This record gives sequence, structure tokens and C-alpha cells, in this order.
Amino acid sequence: MTFSLFESPKPIVGCSLLKGAADNHSHILFGLDDGVKKAEESLSILSWLEEQGLQELWLTPHVMEDVPNTSEAIKARFAELSAMYKGPIRLRLAAEYMMDTLFRERLEKRDLLLHGEDRVLVETSILAPPIGFYDLLDEIMSAGYRPLLAHPERYRYMSSKDYARLHSKGVLMQLNLPAVTGYYGRDAAIRARYLLDKGWYAMTGSDCHRRHVIIHQYEEKRVLKSRLLGKLRPIMEPREFYDV
Repeated sequence: MTFSLFESPKPIVGCSLLKGAADNHSHILFGLDDGVKKAEESLSILSWLEEQGLQELWLTPHVMEDVPNTSEAIKARFAELSAMYKGPIRLRLAAEYMMDTLFRERLEKRDLLLHGEDRVLVETSILAPPIGFYDLLDEIMSAGYRPLLAHPERYRYMSSKDYARLHSKGVLMQLNLPAVTGYYGRDAAIRARYLLDKGWYAMTGSDCHRRHVIIHQYEEKRVLKSRLLGKLRPIMEPREFYDV
């Protein structure tokens, strides 16, 4: 199988993909997880994203057994950043939940920061699914929420049958945009292209953790084929402009 994702050098920012777009997954809310540590870096990233024309940014800090952020602490930090940031990007708040024991407890208590009206941004280990993965997805939906699975192209244990099963269950899937440029490696890029071709992605995000990393990801001289650009642009729009 020939891997021919790249054409003549041109960075993502040169394709105007971020203009008017929404970033649905980031770790820019400072001081809460393995993402940005200081407010100054959060503001610097926001300034750079303004230059690219981003319209909406979801701040989605990790919540997991190793990073037991509370909803109250996340909301308080969001209020701090919102007070400091005076730019045009619309800031939205949710959280990225590891599907572990802590998540089950929060689900039972309905103590979740939702991604929109009813979406819950969830993730698993890159290497293996949680015990009872599909049962837990059913529990999420039975509670009246819709699972939004972060970066499925990065899960090495998933096959095409897994993706088809997720799609048939109504699980939404969020693409890490750098995956389509090969940033996470060849396998993740192939998986991302497969899911794009199937039309199974609902939205995209940067999964940004550091300023220098996102700039490298988006300014690195790689270009997406026009066919893929056409598939990406509709799923990069802010939520109020389209349904999933």
C-alpha cells in the first residue's frame, strides 16, 4: 500500500483550514493537567490562533484518576482565563474524561462538564480499551448523553470493525487534526484518512498541549491533498452551523 498523503510543501495554516473554524479539543486552560502551565502561555496560544482566524476554542482539561480535576476547579480556572482574554475567539468549556473508575463515579453523579448540550468528550488508553468499553458507552447513552470519542485514529487496538461498531451505535468521533499530516505516525494518518473517507468524524480539534508544539504541527511544511481538504472543512465549522 503506497502512502501518498503529502504533496508539494505547504503548511496547514497555508490552507486556511483554521479560518472561521472551531477547535473542539485542547489543553490550553492553564495549570490543570499535562497541558499549558502558565496563563501567559495560554494567552500567547490564543493570540497565535487569532492570527490564523480561529473562531471558537473548546478548553477540555483532562479528568482521570491520575488527574482528578473537579468540575468546580475547572470552572474557576475557566473564569480566570476568560477574564484575562480580551480577544475575538469564543471560549467554550468542557472536559476530556478518561473512561476509568473516576469517570464511572462522575457519570453516576451526573457531574460532567458537557461538550455542548449533551456530548461527553471521552478517551481511552492508546494501547487498550477499558474493561467493558462498549457497556460503558451504553451507560453514557442511557444517562441521556452522547459519547464523543477523542482521537480514535490514535487507538492502536481499534480495527475497522471497531470503528464501524462505534459509528453504528451513534458514538461521535473527533479527529486530532495533526494526525492527517502524519504527526502521530503513518498508522494514525492512515486511520484518520480511512475515517474521513467514511465520513465518520463529527468534528476536529488540535489536542494542543504546548505553544511550540501546535505551531510546529500547523506550520510544518506539509500539505493535504485537495480531496482531503474538502472532507475536513465541513467538520471544522463551529457547532451552531451544522448538526451531527
